[in-house]
Amino acid sequence: MHLAYPAVLAALLFCTGLYGVLARRNAILVLMSVELMLNAVNLNLVAFDVWLRDALHAGQALTLFTIAIAAAEIGIGLAIVLAVHRNRGSSDIDRLRDTAETDDAEELPDDESDADAPEDQATASAGKAKKAEATA
Repeated sequence: MHLAYPAVLAALLFCTGLYGVLARRNAILVLMSVELMLNAVNLNLVAFDVWLRDALHAGQALTLFTIAIAAAEIGIGLAIVLAVHRNRGSSDIDRLRDTAETDDAEELPDDESDADAPEDQATASAGKAKKAEATA
């Protein structure tokens, strides 16, 4: 068998996975696309190992390590996606924002007088409402 056949197939698989990573908005589909890209790399490793007739089969050994790392990556990634979905109600990547994001209106100085406290609380609650609206 020629080396071109598995190499072209691996290139098509990798391009499909790359398109999935760049175009998809669902985090689970992005993880599946990353797995597709890793499988394309594994196909290349095995194909070149067979083509070079390596006595140690280094390409196949490296493929086993890649499969193990991909399994760990999908396990951790899926756990993170499920935790985010439980907290936010969506796994849409575009809707996710950094949890450390703060508004200037939420930060109140410590040395302000008590006379301005109701006005500052109203400003802070308006800032929180604005932030909740932006993340929804």
